[in-house]
Amino acid sequence: MPERWDYKKAGVDMDRAFEVISRLKGKALSTFRPEVLEGIGGFAGIFRISDRYTRPCLVAGSDGVGTKLKVALALNRHDTVGKDLVAMCVNDVLCVGAEPVFFLDYFACGRLNPEVFEAVLSGIIEGCREAGCALLGGETAEMPDMYPEDEYDLAGFAVGIVEEEAIVSGKDIAEGDVLIGLASSGLHSNGFSLVRKVLQHAGVPFDAEVEGQSLAEELLRPTRIYVRSVLPLLREVRVKGMAHITGGGIVENLPRILPESLRARVWKDTIPVPWIFRFIGEKGNVPEREMWRVFNMGVGFVLVVAQEEAERTLHLLQNAGERAWILGEIVRGERGVTLE
Repeated sequence: MPERWDYKKAGVDMDRAFEVISRLKGKALSTFRPEVLEGIGGFAGIFRISDRYTRPCLVAGSDGVGTKLKVALALNRHDTVGKDLVAMCVNDVLCVGAEPVFFLDYFACGRLNPEVFEAVLSGIIEGCREAGCALLGGETAEMPDMYPEDEYDLAGFAVGIVEEEAIVSGKDIAEGDVLIGLASSGLHSNGFSLVRKVLQHAGVPFDAEVEGQSLAEELLRPTRIYVRSVLPLLREVRVKGMAHITGGGIVENLPRILPESLRARVWKDTIPVPWIFRFIGEKGNVPEREMWRVFNMGVGFVLVVAQEEAERTLHLLQNAGERAWILGEIVRGERGVTLE
C-alpha cells in the first residue's frame, strides 16, 4: 500500500501558527487605529486615509533584524527582536516627516515553534503600540528544507503618511545649521556579523557577565523607537533634515540627507558612547574608522535644525524623554562627514 502523506507529515503544521495568532489577536487589535477597516485575518488589510489630510503622501519602508537573530537563537530569547523589526522600519519612515500608520510582518521558519513565534509576535505588537501604528497584517511561512528546523527570519514593512508640504527632504539644509544627536539604546540591529565573530574569536559567550553587566541583555536590547518624541517636535520646530543611524553608522547615513556642497562636522567627544562599543572594539582590535562605519556608536537618530532653533529643539526632545545634545554643525565642503 502506498505511503499516506499529508501537509503535517511533510513538515508544515498549519494549526500551530493559527493557535498562536488566535491567542494574540486581541493584543494585536490593541494597536488598531480608527482608520483600519480590515486587519488581521483577512486576505489583505484595509486602511482608510483620513480626511484630515489635504495632499497626503504615502511613505513606505522595509527592513529586517539581520544576524542579531543568531544571537536571539543562541540565547533562546526572542522577546525583543520583534520590537527591533518595527523600530528599524518606522524610524526610516519617520526620516521624511511621516507618521507611521500601519505595519506588516513576515515570519519565515523551518519548523514553527509556537513559543518562539508568540514571543516574536508579542514584540512586534509592543513595537507597533509604541510607534502608534496598527499591525495591519502579516505572513507566517513554515518552509521545511528551506530553513534549518530551529531557525527563523523576519522582515517588516511600515507605511506612513505625510502632507506633501510637510515632507522633510534635507534640501533646505544650509551652512551653519546644527546637528542634534539622539542617543541610541546600544547596538540596535546593525553590525552583528562583526559582533558575533569578535566575541566567538575572543572566546566570550553571549551570556557572559562583563564588568558586572549582562552581555546578553546588552546584545538583545531593542532598537529605540523615536516616533513619539520626534513627531510632536515637527509641529513645533522647523526640522530641515533627519537621519536614522543604522548600518554604515553616522559616516554613511548622514550624507544621504545633505545637499551636494555641504558637509557634516561631527564632534565625537560629545557622544555618550555606550560601553558595548568599546568592549567590541577592544576585543576584536577593530580599527576606529571601521567602528564608526559599522556601528551607530551611541547616536541612533540625527536632526538638522537652524542654529536659532537648536536650544528649543533640545528642550523639547529632553522633555519628551530623549537624551539629546548638539552633535555638530553643517559646513561648506564635499558632501560627507568629518569626525573631529
